[in-house]
Amino acid sequence: MISLVRRITAACALSATLTALAACGTAHAPGIGHPSPAAGHPAPARSAAEPSATAKPSAPSAPPRLAPGPGGLTPVFANGPRTKGKIVALTFDADMTADEGPRAAAGEHFDNPALIATLRALKVPATVFMTGRWAVQYPDEARSIGNDPLFELANHSYSHYAFTGDCYGLPTIAPERMRSDVENAGSAFRKAGVRHVMPYFRFPGGCYDDKALRALGGLGVTAVQWDVVSGDAFATDADAVTRQVLGGVRPGSVVIMHCTRSAAPTTERVVRAVVPELRRQGYRFVKVSDMIRAATARS
Repeated sequence: MISLVRRITAACALSATLTALAACGTAHAPGIGHPSPAAGHPAPARSAAEPSATAKPSAPSAPPRLAPGPGGLTPVFANGPRTKGKIVALTFDADMTADEGPRAAAGEHFDNPALIATLRALKVPATVFMTGRWAVQYPDEARSIGNDPLFELANHSYSHYAFTGDCYGLPTIAPERMRSDVENAGSAFRKAGVRHVMPYFRFPGGCYDDKALRALGGLGVTAVQWDVVSGDAFATDADAVTRQVLGGVRPGSVVIMHCTRSAAPTTERVVRAVVPELRRQGYRFVKVSDMIRAATARS
């Protein structure tokens, strides 16, 4: 995903490929849709609509999804309604490709515990799109994020390989392996102890075509894109990233950021700046599921 952000946000001058610099209804496949049977800075005042980090989860209900497209194609969601209040969803990609184990073993950090701690301290609901390989590398963190009612965890593939050709330098996964790659991520989440995963999927690199949408059509997922690129990937100027986010957010926006220390080192500082300012402007933070629910609710 970071590779796409690098190409979209020219100001960040992100020119290396993701392979070299990777970062942080219908039937459901296991670990993708409905829950499985197994079941320093002061925090600002919490909005009544924003859950507490210590809130106990209520009985799960069916997460909202978009209806399939023509011929059963996986539906795609990019942003929420512009006319139903000042809501914004912060999303974070926990990226790690299938072949980056040696880099992690050598000390590269694809996780970002400080970012997650800051979101909790500020009581900001968020959606984390996680690769299966990330969950394998950091099972305790995956379980902590996935089982915290403040957050929701969604699928970002297992390998973080592209689902189309010519996707910003990413290796390409064969069409016959697309579905199993997504299912393998679900297996990794369950093995890490995540009790449930939302029925949302973010394509690696954000790249998809009808063939990819068709390959995942039977999984019952909604593909989630975004309308605000933070530019946090490989950025070193937190103020510049903050300005980019604040300049792009509109009611219903979905912001893409990253949960990876090595490749997105400014993100935690950006969150500390963006959250209070957006709250001052009257914005309320929601998860992707809340945004989709608002988009599909009848007026």
